[in-house]
Amino acid sequence: MSPSTKQSIVVAVDTVIFTVKDDQLCALLIQMKKKPYTGLWAFPGGRVEDAETTEQTAIRILKEQTGVSNIYLEQLKTFDAIDRDQLERVISVASFALISDTVQLKTSDKYADVKWWPVKKLPELAYDHKIIAKEAITRLKSRLQYTNIAWSLLPDEFTLTDLQRVYEIILDTTVDKRNFRKRILALDLIVPVGKKRGGEANRPAELYKFKHRKLEYVEIM
Repeated sequence: MSPSTKQSIVVAVDTVIFTVKDDQLCALLIQMKKKPYTGLWAFPGGRVEDAETTEQTAIRILKEQTGVSNIYLEQLKTFDAIDRDQLERVISVASFALISDTVQLKTSDKYADVKWWPVKKLPELAYDHKIIAKEAITRLKSRLQYTNIAWSLLPDEFTLTDLQRVYEIILDTTVDKRNFRKRILALDLIVPVGKKRGGEANRPAELYKFKHRKLEYVEIM
């Protein structure tokens, strides 16, 4: 490319937001209005502004398009297939985010809808978001096994059963209850809060919290 040749490439971000809802791993999608993607679903995303980093763009767009803020956010991968957008050349820096399912969702007039979708039953997605989804799910499963990232999917206080269920749902497997609890407690990642959850059929369960609600690397599984 000669020095006088000007590139016409748009840099954008897309963010895959996960939660565990109704015993399923779910992703947050917005429904498109603009052509040629009208009616299709996509992950929240948009262009990087001149005065923004890609992380700042992701935070802004999540707030504008979904009402979500103050969540765990991690860069995933750059997606740069030439034909990934039918309208223009767009390079996307994708991230994934994790949140508990208590957030109240909302979107702007630019989009038709915003909702959680089970990752096993995702609708037809715009752009290359099917590929992005696959990459994000793989990263999440990996992160769950060697970090304490599960804290971002749980409320501040939870039972050991709640925590185990997060692992079982995301890893799509059954975890041995005794071994899991022994391992989690030995790692010293969580501490009891000194109270129990009542109102359940069985004996009230001890409530715990994570000692640190920030990323730590530790082999859990």
